[in-house]
Amino acid sequence: MMTVSKKALVLLNMGGPDSIEAVEPFLYNLFADRDLIQLPLGALLQKPLAKLISHFRAKSVRENYRRIGGKSPLLYWTQLQAQKTAAALGEEWVPFVAMRYWAPRADEVVQAIRAQGIDEAVVVSLYPHYTGATTGSSVKDFQRAVKNGYPDLQCRYIEEWHDWPAYLDALADCVREGLAAVPVAQRDNLRLLFSAHALPQKFIDRGDPYQKHVEETVAGVVKRVGCADAMIGYQSRSGPVQWMEPDTLELIAAAGAEGKALLVVPVSFVSDHIETLEEVDVEFRDHAGQHGVPWFGRVPALNDRPAFIAALAELVNRN
Repeated sequence: MMTVSKKALVLLNMGGPDSIEAVEPFLYNLFADRDLIQLPLGALLQKPLAKLISHFRAKSVRENYRRIGGKSPLLYWTQLQAQKTAAALGEEWVPFVAMRYWAPRADEVVQAIRAQGIDEAVVVSLYPHYTGATTGSSVKDFQRAVKNGYPDLQCRYIEEWHDWPAYLDALADCVREGLAAVPVAQRDNLRLLFSAHALPQKFIDRGDPYQKHVEETVAGVVKRVGCADAMIGYQSRSGPVQWMEPDTLELIAAAGAEGKALLVVPVSFVSDHIETLEEVDVEFRDHAGQHGVPWFGRVPALNDRPAFIAALAELVNRN
């Protein structure tokens, strides 16, 4: 009987704390990465500043995680996405997940691939919209791990897929499901608010394609669902730097002033985590209520929806 040669499917994601105690070290890992956040005073002081910032921010962030069950669900969803995509690809595929700022880290994953005797991998960034801060940092980290731990591993990287038709179809399905939940009385008064994670404006000014990718994704989804009233905002802004605009919070307040109902589409996230479950579902909902928004909802995340799993499998097969 002929032996099937195994291939690794590796999904890259940010990661999140797996306990309340993990919040501060997770934040440190995040703030210490200059590809993601360039703290002032230069590279030499990045780690000391990261330690200080993570210590002082940990208290409020721990409370945010307590509100969603005490840990991030990102690893759960990413592992499920990897397992189901590998199953859709065929029996020769073995799923792995490598997180950038929490376990399992790239070094550990590369060694696990090596231990199984696999010499070929397809590595997929789960950030649909390319930026050096997320995809760039995660790919660089995985390449470093391969170079140091298993240089014979042949890797193919899929780093951007914001306009992949099957992905847009899956996201449009999420929006349609959200639209179906809008009260009949609010349907003619509804605005779709696409919300993506913000970046410092300097990333965009130096040529990062992230904003263009987000806008193209939104255009593709709006074309599919046929909504005339749609806007894009950027969330999760923090710190004294110039951020991408407009701020999602400002757009929510403006919608309230216009008497508009809102359906939020978290567009730069492919699974539920702190930014959807706490920031959108709790903070944004409260903000909407305070500013007179007559109805507020959020579309379901892609998570392990069959259409999204099929989109990932097609992405691997066709690249």
